[in-house]
Amino acid sequence: MEKSRSPRNKTLQLTPEDRQRLSSQLISPTALQAADGLSGVVCGDSLQLAGDFPLGFVDLLILDPPYNLNRKFGSRSYRKQPIEAYSEWLDQVLGAFLPALKPNASVYICGDWLTSVSIFEVANRHLIVRNRITWEREKGRGAKRNWKNNAEDIWFCTVGSEYTFNPDDVRHRRPVIAPYRNRQGQPKDWQESNTGNFRDTHASNLWTDISIPFWSMPENTDHPTQKSEKLIAKLILASSKKGDLVLDPFSGSGSSCVVAKKLNRRFLGIELDQDFALLTLKRLEMAEERPGIQGYFERVFWPRNSGK
Repeated sequence: MEKSRSPRNKTLQLTPEDRQRLSSQLISPTALQAADGLSGVVCGDSLQLAGDFPLGFVDLLILDPPYNLNRKFGSRSYRKQPIEAYSEWLDQVLGAFLPALKPNASVYICGDWLTSVSIFEVANRHLIVRNRITWEREKGRGAKRNWKNNAEDIWFCTVGSEYTFNPDDVRHRRPVIAPYRNRQGQPKDWQESNTGNFRDTHASNLWTDISIPFWSMPENTDHPTQKSEKLIAKLILASSKKGDLVLDPFSGSGSSCVVAKKLNRRFLGIELDQDFALLTLKRLEMAEERPGIQGYFERVFWPRNSGK
């Protein structure tokens, strides 16, 4: 039964007509052997399909597997495991996709504070671990017997010493509260505008400008762990070029596929739940009419709630 929603609620939903129309647009798993020339979405188990990938065709791997939590995704539920068991499973996951990576590929692995223990251990065996991004996840209930979990991690890794990184494409606009001026009274290392003083800085590994998609945002879906387009855009802009192929084997509601399309990259998303795979296709259609990314404007990432 569909949820009853406010008329102002923009959460994306599938209609019976959507399901019928979009199902034929899913890529058949049998086509994956020619994945080097594909852009699209596959409904299936990515671990079972990984053996069908061609070798060395992926420029950027975004790995956002289920965290080590009790969580339900669509009709499937996951149970929290001992750390050692989760690490072993994650090792199998990463190992399944390594043959598909180019020698100069980059890998981002998403997790929370607990799964980060496993991520570093596993990634360090197979890849060069270059950084850990921590982003503020301002959503969710508080805790009565612990600190509220208010952040998640994204581990930045590369296959080798040669890799793509575009710092000028992920600059961050920060307000200047106490500006310095030179002797002539001109701004020093900052700029003036009608909306306030600002400085465009290099992105750091601490992100406080990310909004979790919510009901009034057109990109919002009912996926319980949806990543925002703004967050994914930083990864894709920093670590790929136009025309590169982005692989997301746990694509969920499809943010990585949608952002890749908006930024003129090729993409391959694999999702086990058919409704989420179809939601991705619907979002890809919407991207034709709404090619912008909330919070990214004039090649700069703006502060949260800036209106840009």
